[in-house]
Amino acid sequence: MTTFKTATKPVREVAADLLIVPVFTGEDVGPGLKETGLADAYAAARLTGKKGETLLVTRRRGDRFAAEAVLLVGVGPKEEFDLTTMRRTLAKAVAGARRFPTVATTFALAFPARGAADAVQTAVEAIGLGAYRFDRYKKPGTDPKLARATVLVSSRWDAKAITRAAKAGEIVADAVCWARDLVNTPAGDLPPAAIAKQAQAMAKTVGLTCKVWTEAQLKQGGFGGILGVGQGSVNPPRMIELRYTGAGKATPIALSGKGIAFDSGGLSIKDAAGMETMKCDMGGAASILATMRVIARLKPKVNVIAAIPCSENMPSGTAQKPGDVIRHRGGTTSEVLNTDAEGRLILADALAYLTEQNPSCIIDTATLTGACMVALGTDITGAFGNDDVLAQDLVAAGAAVGEPIWQMPLWQDYRPLIDSKVADIKNVGKRYGGAITAAWFLAEFVGDTPWVHLDIAGPAFADAATDLGPAGGTGVPVRALVRFVLDRAEAR
Repeated sequence: MTTFKTATKPVREVAADLLIVPVFTGEDVGPGLKETGLADAYAAARLTGKKGETLLVTRRRGDRFAAEAVLLVGVGPKEEFDLTTMRRTLAKAVAGARRFPTVATTFALAFPARGAADAVQTAVEAIGLGAYRFDRYKKPGTDPKLARATVLVSSRWDAKAITRAAKAGEIVADAVCWARDLVNTPAGDLPPAAIAKQAQAMAKTVGLTCKVWTEAQLKQGGFGGILGVGQGSVNPPRMIELRYTGAGKATPIALSGKGIAFDSGGLSIKDAAGMETMKCDMGGAASILATMRVIARLKPKVNVIAAIPCSENMPSGTAQKPGDVIRHRGGTTSEVLNTDAEGRLILADALAYLTEQNPSCIIDTATLTGACMVALGTDITGAFGNDDVLAQDLVAAGAAVGEPIWQMPLWQDYRPLIDSKVADIKNVGKRYGGAITAAWFLAEFVGDTPWVHLDIAGPAFADAATDLGPAGGTGVPVRALVRFVLDRAEAR
């Protein structure tokens, strides 16, 4: 695990294995370039500070810096340099330099004092995300690890605020990496009961209240969707209930996340290639678990409840069949025409349960539809809901932390597409508008409670490395949800 600290020492006296320095285009070359005496070397390499440019310089006798090496990273014009650019650029630089056990960076010094805390938190997050690797199943020592990171700050900045910001960044990065671990763990090692055990251990560590609903309790409680999806698997379903109380008897925010431990498609079976990455179908559950972990550690003055349904969707002699009818929590029935549209079936029960808790709002996250990926690609989360203000608050939270969210229409004319001839609703509509009809299905279970569904099918799992991490689970949208909850707490 990487340890983080901040320091106010002069750049040239930093004795890390690697010092990472941003370089702007133009005359203001960025913090640390002149201090290390490498401005001429950078220019001699015919580099100008454009995004993507890098120059690694190792220390030789007579150099004006104490680090073993300096990595100069082009970041573009200073006027365009913001927190999102820093997060992505610094994370990518760290990812490519993990062979250095200790790193330091001047990136945060590029921001003025009024934005210092946000800059420090973002720098710590970037380093933590960039250093992440999932190596649980590899031989020890296969992948080098970053042991220590130092964020250089100004002695004129508020020391207490900087310390809090660095700690917050570490907490957020740690939780995002944990969510990535959960998603990247093979499904054979993480069935629903194991996800629940992970939640229980986390809750005990950070001080959350945790209840795990067993299969018998789910039957008694009428959670027909969670049970129906899970009935084809030898691994029984679970529902994880977490509670954080930071504001007495205040009305809570409610969260849910799709926890399909593995998705074969059920009897509407996927092809072989379609199953290869289906360990990621619990990315929504992982994001909510990680969000609750952060909230418990940051302790905002707000109440939050989470209900996370977990099932495994497998084909067998006991699996639900196309045409079956499920009775969900609260009594609504749904006709299952496609067993591969299973995530909405388990979320429906959790949303109905959360609605009974009278929350101020409900937000769910789910790797729900390929249709959303067709619309928005692999980088953007789609937001569907019955409350535009809530949706735009989430969009703003995502923009603030570099996790893009785009509000999509819950188009009223498409609601009849999920009417069923034998039940209250059916679990699929027509081919087109599939992300919208999936959202309409979920909307049936929240009543008038302000609600937004975040379809993270695209950004939750990366087929190739991105600026913020390697291929695999990404931890989206943990940072956006944390920001949303903190903003709500501050607005109380």
